[in-house]
Amino acid sequence: MGGTAPEWRRYTTRMKPEPAPVDTSRLVELAQATMARAPFPMLASVAGTRPKVRPVSPAAVDGFTVYVASLQSSDKTAELAANPAVELCYLDDGHDQVRIEGRAELVTDAGVRREIWDGYPLLRGFLGSIDNPEFMLYRICPERVRFMREWALQYFEVPLD
Repeated sequence: MGGTAPEWRRYTTRMKPEPAPVDTSRLVELAQATMARAPFPMLASVAGTRPKVRPVSPAAVDGFTVYVASLQSSDKTAELAANPAVELCYLDDGHDQVRIEGRAELVTDAGVRREIWDGYPLLRGFLGSIDNPEFMLYRICPERVRFMREWALQYFEVPLD
């Protein structure tokens, strides 16, 4: 086999990464900075008894509350209607990660929908109008947030209050 080794292979040749220490007094700041550096988290949901994961592009983020748009006709919408339990996983280029466990709530408040719509031009490109019945907006309400420094194999609970 020719060519260069896959990117992941360079990590498998080290005995063990030595990540920078974590200042636990700064967990909220560290987690939010990781989220900012990783703008396309993976969203895990459940379809029946099977897990499903896909990248998403958050329409807005408020602390650890994340807003995700969907289409009425998408599998994601059906999955969230049947089981709103989700997890978002942010992984930045340095391999720090933030995991947000929570529940996906359908946003019906017209003011919130308008604020998200106005602040996220990509929605207009896909849907054309805020009144498009395909436009679904979910608020991922965090119940647990964890932070891990590059492959340290130790999660830190991030305070939510």
